[in-house]
Amino acid sequence: MKAHRHESDPALDTARHPVILFDGECRFCNGWVKFLLRRDKRDVFRFAPLQSEASQLLLPSHLRNGGSSLDSVIVVEPGAVYTHSSAVLRIAKHLGGAWALLYGLIIIPAPLRDRIYRWVAKNRYAWFGKEQSCMMPTEETKRKFIG
Repeated sequence: MKAHRHESDPALDTARHPVILFDGECRFCNGWVKFLLRRDKRDVFRFAPLQSEASQLLLPSHLRNGGSSLDSVIVVEPGAVYTHSSAVLRIAKHLGGAWALLYGLIIIPAPLRDRIYRWVAKNRYAWFGKEQSCMMPTEETKRKFIG
């Protein structure tokens, strides 16, 4: 499991809500966020584009400013930051219901899971395209975005 120590700003409270950092310019990533917004019935998640100032405050120093994991969805929780396939599996676990069953894939060694994850991440712009700007949340979802 890819977890990193979390250096947080007190203004960005991750204790109550895991924060999902995503590529705001990626159509696939924006679609993923919209998918999660529709299914987050328990109001678990908060979101921020990787391109935002809030993301820079939440990321550990080794991931800031173009670190190698910035092609990844990143989940920030109290005391830990998850990247690549570990982040996706943490999201499934928090989502609950049948989605939580996907967390069982955590038994697959991270290098194998991450190989597939990186292949999708490497090709996401070619397959799905790139947005000209970050996704703008609707009035009803605005409170779920930080920064």
